[in-house]
Amino acid sequence: MGFVLSPSTLVRLARACTLLLVLSLTLTGCRDKAPVMLSRFTAFETPVDVSLVAVTRDQAERAATLVAQDFACLERDWASDGEAMERVNRLLAQGDPFVPPPSVLRLVRLGQTLESESEGLVNLSIGRLVRLWGFDTATTASRHPPERERISDLVAAAPSMSAITIEGLTLRGSNPTLSLDLTPIARAQAIDLAIRHLKDLGVRNALVQAGSELRVLGERSGQPWRVPVLRPSGSAVLAIVPLRGDEAMATVAEHDRSFTDRGRLYHAVLDPRTGRPATGARSVTVLSAETTYAAAAARALFIAGPTDWRRLAGRLGVQQALLVDAEGRLHLTPAMAERLERVDADEPVAIVEPEWPAPVAQDGRRP
Repeated sequence: MGFVLSPSTLVRLARACTLLLVLSLTLTGCRDKAPVMLSRFTAFETPVDVSLVAVTRDQAERAATLVAQDFACLERDWASDGEAMERVNRLLAQGDPFVPPPSVLRLVRLGQTLESESEGLVNLSIGRLVRLWGFDTATTASRHPPERERISDLVAAAPSMSAITIEGLTLRGSNPTLSLDLTPIARAQAIDLAIRHLKDLGVRNALVQAGSELRVLGERSGQPWRVPVLRPSGSAVLAIVPLRGDEAMATVAEHDRSFTDRGRLYHAVLDPRTGRPATGARSVTVLSAETTYAAAAARALFIAGPTDWRRLAGRLGVQQALLVDAEGRLHLTPAMAERLERVDADEPVAIVEPEWPAPVAQDGRRP
């Protein structure tokens, strides 16, 4: 079942959006003076920014409150430490059929598709592994890598989204080590839902961003939305990407959630095949029409690493991507290279085409 927000929660959300709503940056230049209305709240342990253009204050307040409500509802259903997800994971491990919240059912379906398309690299059922590393919480200070034997045991158990059977509105797990961790796509899904609701409200120019994931509508007062791409360390801007129309961008980077032990960095992008943080890449940025797809593709390419990312990008149909490898070298698809505005234009880059699958003949054979 879903749930109904209490009146006190609704008031808190409305006040949060209203109090943080400010009038910002009227463009100089006389003709275009559409203000940008900004609001901010916190969800999924991340600040969420909503920027709206060419709307009244009342429209902005209503839209911002609706987006905050969307995020609050989804966070309650999808948070790993929430009551709803704890129940879902307990029942999946038991193997008995049960009815999950509708929003969870939707993400299970999506997770099965993403796992298949990414060749198992995007696996939302490895929650036990995520908890073993301590990446299920925002605080990663004073952590140490888990014992190799415990990692190996969970990898050998091979939890997979394919071990979840969907029958109507019910789920049933067939692997006792199943444990959903929706973190890789939760924020992105919430952004896509928010954009859909903003469109329904008649908003035509907007940006919704949660951490390193975002989606834009239209323009910012006649100009594209200029979005920074951070360096893998998160300490500086690597490049600017102009976005307009209806576009999404997601970055997966080693700095998002990590800890250092004995001088070595351990990040939260776990490779399901090894049970350990993926190696070879430091960050991946993907542009797409939907935030969820961009986030999933960026994660898959990050895990694939510089030796296999081109093949997987072709399989996933990714046309615009940037990968920074372990040595700091930049790898760009041609379509991304055309629009990326690098801060350091002299920095060497490799422009490489994704390895597109060979066309299949009518008889099913590849030429």
